[in-house]
Amino acid sequence: MRITVIEHEAGAGLGYLAEWLGVDVRVVRPYLGEEVPARAEDGLIVLGGEASAWDDAGYPWLPATRELLRAGVADGTPTLGICLGAQLMTIACGGTVERGGDGLEVGAREVVALPAAAGDALLGGLDRAVAVQYHQDVMTVLPEGAVLLATGEQYPHQAYRLGERAWAVQFHPEATPEIFAGWNSPEDLVVEVKLAEEDLVAAWRPLAEAFGEVVRTSGRATA
Repeated sequence: MRITVIEHEAGAGLGYLAEWLGVDVRVVRPYLGEEVPARAEDGLIVLGGEASAWDDAGYPWLPATRELLRAGVADGTPTLGICLGAQLMTIACGGTVERGGDGLEVGAREVVALPAAAGDALLGGLDRAVAVQYHQDVMTVLPEGAVLLATGEQYPHQAYRLGERAWAVQFHPEATPEIFAGWNSPEDLVVEVKLAEEDLVAAWRPLAEAFGEVVRTSGRATA
């Protein structure tokens, strides 16, 4: 089993997920000239980054990444889009991403599970949890058929499922305090995230482990 990971920049890597997934990964770094594959392997994770999801001129691998996400959702490949990855998945599958009208959402912020999350393979155990945020672009219209799983005070579309095996999360379950600090974050917010580390691990390790299990189960079913 191996998960294809699209990394958009060196400072926004797998972080916690490298340890938590329990599945081998192949990291593709298009910002270093590596080609985005036409299809993922047994699973797909698309990470975050400073790009806007529509900035194809500045980040010329984004069209191929959107197509990879579209294909993964269509063929049932276990897929997880994180922040920019979630926004790329949203556009790829017919939704809308725009600059958020309520400014930058950044720091350790609360996300709240919705009733639809009950029984979800990744977010079924979530109630209220702190998550690392760093974004201003937002998913304003979700793709047709998307099930909204979690919301937040500043921006309502925090997590959704599309089909049976594709998830998009606006927040950063992978971000360690060190990764967050590396994003030129204000010092008071770095301290805030560091103080929340135990809660971050408690909330998002189960999500990562569950995604790894979805990949393994899906792979066994198709073997």
